[in-house]
Amino acid sequence: MREILTLSMPGKTKKLIQTRSKASGFNSVSAYIQFLVSQEDDLISEDELLRTVKQAQKEYEEGKAIDADSLRDFL
Repeated sequence: MREILTLSMPGKTKKLIQTRSKASGFNSVSAYIQFLVSQEDDLISEDELLRTVKQAQKEYEEGKAIDADSLRDFL
């Protein structure tokens, strides 16, 4: 069962959301917002990104990096 969520925002923001949802091909603002919320699940946190970068830097410094001219060389 669907529920209704009411949001308060400036008119300029409302217009921006409506314009973007239409330009993105969504039938409704609701569908657009649902899509955006679902996309957030695929994002990584700043902390996770920082950990990954630090780990990659450590591996590079230890000489564990692969020197490749292209992705084909890597694979």
